[in-house]
Amino acid sequence: MYREDRLPQSPKEGIIFMLIISIISVNIIAPIIMMLDQGFNIGNYLETLRIIPFIWVIIVLLVNLVAEPIVNKVMPIFIAKTDGFNARILLNTFLTVTVLSVSMSIIGPWVGTGKISIDPFQYFFHNWFRNFGVAIWIELLVAQPIARFVMKRLHSKQARKAKVVNL
Repeated sequence: MYREDRLPQSPKEGIIFMLIISIISVNIIAPIIMMLDQGFNIGNYLETLRIIPFIWVIIVLLVNLVAEPIVNKVMPIFIAKTDGFNARILLNTFLTVTVLSVSMSIIGPWVGTGKISIDPFQYFFHNWFRNFGVAIWIELLVAQPIARFVMKRLHSKQARKAKVVNL
């Protein structure tokens, strides 16, 4: 799967890929979840914009330090060598969103309210199912396809340059 044109093939491309996905996800998922929780109005949206940079940093750290190690350990249990690209991407996305939505269902309210409380634990299952549902669909239908499209375009551009140089 390393040479798949829709995935990053170098550390630099990995950073670009992660930035695309995380920026799109945080800027769509956070406002939707916050407004589902507190109501759809301009005040809530502006408040979301204020905390998005903090949420984005937390998400990037969680992906690299928590979700990726867990997903990398769990993936081989469910995936066989003969499984295709789409099956691998779907499972990877599902597992990553599960880990992040569980974490952010607790951490998100703390960041949003600016205080640590037990409220996220009291309403965890109600909030987590909603948060997971929002996040998985945004990832599957918006963020991941855009990031894979960018990678495919980047690799086709690199291939064209390499072909011109070799001529």
